[in-house]
Amino acid sequence: MQEIKLILFDIDGTLLISGGASIRAINRVFKNMFGIENAMEGIKPDGKTDPLILRELFIKNLKRDFSKEEADRVFKEYLFFLEKEIITSKSLRIMPGITQLIKTLSQKQDTAIGIATGNIEEGARIKLRHSGLEHYFRFGGFGSDSESREKLIRIAIERGRKLFNHTRRERVFVVGDTPFDIISAKAVGAEVIAVATGSYTVEDLKRYKPDFVFKNLSQIEEVISVFG
Repeated sequence: MQEIKLILFDIDGTLLISGGASIRAINRVFKNMFGIENAMEGIKPDGKTDPLILRELFIKNLKRDFSKEEADRVFKEYLFFLEKEIITSKSLRIMPGITQLIKTLSQKQDTAIGIATGNIEEGARIKLRHSGLEHYFRFGGFGSDSESREKLIRIAIERGRKLFNHTRRERVFVVGDTPFDIISAKAVGAEVIAVATGSYTVEDLKRYKPDFVFKNLSQIEEVISVFG
């Protein structure tokens, strides 16, 4: 039985950077809804899911948790502002090597590439669409699926399996730029490719013992060899 490969990519800091668009968008939401300026100040979003970030925002700024109705309203407004911020961002860029790497992997018949991100799904799609990458990704797990990064990775894997009708052996890889990616991927038994294109250095990432670590993904042949 031929082995298949499911390769899951994080978005922010791994595939692309949005130039602070997400932070500006959520700050605009909290200003509109609660009259709070710079709500994200002091909160480090790297590697966290959007629902977890929202919980931290409420506790920090409002000293309480959110209701489902509030979360729905916040995310609806967030998506509206995110689109505007992405469109006007002068700092949106794809990380080195990503376009060629994704294009090459997408042409392999034994490989399915997907997303494993803390972004809620529509937020992820806004970022991917405006960077020209959306059409490469056939499935994924998102912050809107679960607040837990481990759980959303499991959901992404299950969706990827369905593309192959559960009939073939698989190897699962997670590509990410934070310790959260590494820890969560290891928890589900995936192989981990860490990349230091976000806010963590190669040495920072090595402490969490990923299977492979790269400064960036521009060395296409070397990176592809990792997937076997």
